[in-house]
Amino acid sequence: MNTSAVFEATMMRVEHKFPLTKAQAEEFLRRAMPHLQPDMYPEYDLHNIYYDTPDNALIIHCLGHPQYKEKLRLRTYGEPDDKKPCFLEIKKKFKETGVKRRIAIGEREAAAYFRYGKALKDDSQIASEITYLAESRKLEEKMFIAYHRKAFSGIEEADLRITFDTDICYRLNHLSLHKTGEETMITGEDEVLMEIKVSDRYPLWLTEILSDMKLYRRNFSKYGTIYSELFKASVNRTASHNTAAAGYPAYPAARKENVTCLAQS
Repeated sequence: MNTSAVFEATMMRVEHKFPLTKAQAEEFLRRAMPHLQPDMYPEYDLHNIYYDTPDNALIIHCLGHPQYKEKLRLRTYGEPDDKKPCFLEIKKKFKETGVKRRIAIGEREAAAYFRYGKALKDDSQIASEITYLAESRKLEEKMFIAYHRKAFSGIEEADLRITFDTDICYRLNHLSLHKTGEETMITGEDEVLMEIKVSDRYPLWLTEILSDMKLYRRNFSKYGTIYSELFKASVNRTASHNTAAAGYPAYPAARKENVTCLAQS
């Protein structure tokens, strides 16, 4: 896909997430398609690197469900190459409204900035905001997250966008925007994450479908869910080691093969 065609410096909208089964996603689309059309780029992969402080302060703050939170990520649409721009994005959220501001940047330039402190070429206001956040919080590469997305937009509502994410996976080592085959899946084959993005209120037809199907939005963050599960597994391993050393029965082993992504609240 031509990523330069979808570049926007600033986006503001309300974003709500709904965990679905594949059957629910298919039924939702069957009902909603009279009001939807495939997006300009209807299907693609997203590869992301998330940045955080050395002690993970950004994601820990977000997991407390504060009124205001922010995150920084590097994103590309599909496997990156020298001809394809990446986007360094600062995403801020106050209550339910999110604002995403981003700049186009090469993967090598981003790596040089975060690993070696080489200044960004972009001198825009958005770049200054990103630089301030990155340098004041001493942000570093933390996690690679990738997933497959199908996207639809409203026919009558120009601001409405509905996406469906599947095959969500992550990697903690050899951080780059490329898949290496070392990723861990966090969604099962039957799990879909639907996200509704709109700048104003939901149209009536959408509200009626969600109500009739009893689909409820849930606070959810891909990065936050993975971090939470990894933290729980770490605590569990530590507790198992300590209790075993003290002569007590060990806790059950934490599940490593698959983090159940969409069951989180």
